[in-house]
Amino acid sequence: MEKKISIIGGDLRIVNLAKMMAEDGFEVVTYALEKAEELNGLAKGNTLEETIQKSEYIVTSIPLSKDGKIVNTPYSDAKLTVQELHNHLHGKKLISGKLDESFQNDTMIQCYDILEMEEYAVLNAIATAEGAIQIAMEEYPKTLSGSNILVMGFGRIGKIVAKMLQGIGANVYCEARKEPDLAYIKAYGYTPIHLKELDQHLPKFDIIINNIPVQILDKTRLNLVRKDVLILDLASNPGGVDFEYAKQNNIKTIWALALPGKVAPVSAAEYIRDTIYNILQK
Repeated sequence: MEKKISIIGGDLRIVNLAKMMAEDGFEVVTYALEKAEELNGLAKGNTLEETIQKSEYIVTSIPLSKDGKIVNTPYSDAKLTVQELHNHLHGKKLISGKLDESFQNDTMIQCYDILEMEEYAVLNAIATAEGAIQIAMEEYPKTLSGSNILVMGFGRIGKIVAKMLQGIGANVYCEARKEPDLAYIKAYGYTPIHLKELDQHLPKFDIIINNIPVQILDKTRLNLVRKDVLILDLASNPGGVDFEYAKQNNIKTIWALALPGKVAPVSAAEYIRDTIYNILQK
């Protein structure tokens, strides 16, 4: 296994990742992480080019960028552009997340989009689900036990959050469109709701947790929910809620993005580390 790694930018998960890999015996060189005091004992590259040349594998922010232009570097004053990073990566192996086509189609860069890897996505869903439940407990004035909770979308996160909610005594309803998913929902002991039947059920829910990155909860459907409902949207941009309309009508809505890095940065870093080790062994 390659024992050198260059780590460029990233949030608290990446800071913890750098520490873990150094403890595992890796020669770690960092760039655009100078504000992370925890990494003071690690080697720092003087320039982006120098840092990249130190290693075959380059790890950077996950996701790479919020706007497609600037690399996420919250622990640095450096404003590193995606294009600048791209220009220095030829002949290297890049590990990041949400890599656009300019990276994926560049035959001079071997790309690993960690967010597309099943082993990482499943583990990451655990932290997301726990974070969602933590927010629900903090923001909803009643116990989750006995509450009517709708989980919209029965993908990785939907499956795990539904199981956790059932374990604490919530009345769990799950929305899906595919008949196999609806069958599994029933088999697991939740109440299945087909998307086409969603409207008639919306008034009964105390909490709605959405995982679908399409605006399912539009103005029409928001007019059907209870005024004291709590809506947690876990979906990536553009989300699944008409946030402006919800705000105008005092419907409590929380768009909870990037929960693993916020609620469980060490566990999230472990998931990234383990996935990277799988990549290095290929």
